[in-house]
Amino acid sequence: MPFDAKGDSRNADGRGKQGVKIIAGNSNRPLAESICSYLKLPMAKAQVKRFADMEIFVEIQENVRGQDVFVIQSTSFPANDNMMELLILIDALKRSSARRITAVLPYFGYARQDRKPGPRTPISAKLVANLIERAGADRVLTLDLHAGQIQGFFDIPTDNLFAAPVMTRDIEEQYGNTDDIVVVSPDVGGVVRARALAKRISAPIAICDKRRERPGESEVMNVIGEVDGKRCILIDDIIDSGGTLVNAAEALLKNGATEVSAYISHAVLSGGAVSRIQNSRLTSLVITDSILPTEAVKAARNIRVISIATLIGEAILRTSREESVSSLFY
Repeated sequence: MPFDAKGDSRNADGRGKQGVKIIAGNSNRPLAESICSYLKLPMAKAQVKRFADMEIFVEIQENVRGQDVFVIQSTSFPANDNMMELLILIDALKRSSARRITAVLPYFGYARQDRKPGPRTPISAKLVANLIERAGADRVLTLDLHAGQIQGFFDIPTDNLFAAPVMTRDIEEQYGNTDDIVVVSPDVGGVVRARALAKRISAPIAICDKRRERPGESEVMNVIGEVDGKRCILIDDIIDSGGTLVNAAEALLKNGATEVSAYISHAVLSGGAVSRIQNSRLTSLVITDSILPTEAVKAARNIRVISIATLIGEAILRTSREESVSSLFY
């Protein structure tokens, strides 16, 4: 496999390069702790709290002067609070003379606002990139950006990791023989992502032709590809309301698929999405922990979480040692 945690390049004591510090905001502490466990590094002591009026206060409680610091923070719900935590953490580290600051965003919020959909609308993803740079980040490490061109919004080095190796291992463990598997993109825009996963497991692809009548709602009109008698795996980067996925699953089953599962990198799952997934005909929805799973997600009968801690931990290690990150995926 292109990525294998057992084949990592840590030193004998498990530590990476000297002078590496891991700091986390409050958005996804369990993931940050798992990354530290993989790296065999203690999490740096830092206080991130709220004043009575909900202003954010940060205090770095150990020396970071001359250190290579990685700040782990997903900008998921509440997106604006988590974004401000990230920016203030970066500013605190900059003013504490950290040698290099890497913003590690397992989930990059505002990524869906990457262009002008109409007149007099913002490109919020670019604004967020500017904010992270101006706060003092020296580089960015993120996972499965909604649109690859967002890397170009930054004028600092930006590594976009892919959850595909983690998903591939899970598919091979869960499905065994993949001869009757078809990888399906729930819309035309996700074909490249579907093709990349299909290549890894040597499976054909299919596409759901989606027509969206209004924001937040979708209707699948047609299935392009042969799915009759096949087990289908839907692949996408973000699930929000869940409507697209549920409609795609219905269309695939109507076209003869024997079962439909889904693998999603970022589980936003807003509103009644969890209930919608539970009541759907999806056999399973497999998500990563790039966004902290809610109690409702953990309790759902057909939602399962796989961890990206090892993937991000290895990327952090390689970044700190000035080694190739892209080789994780080839």
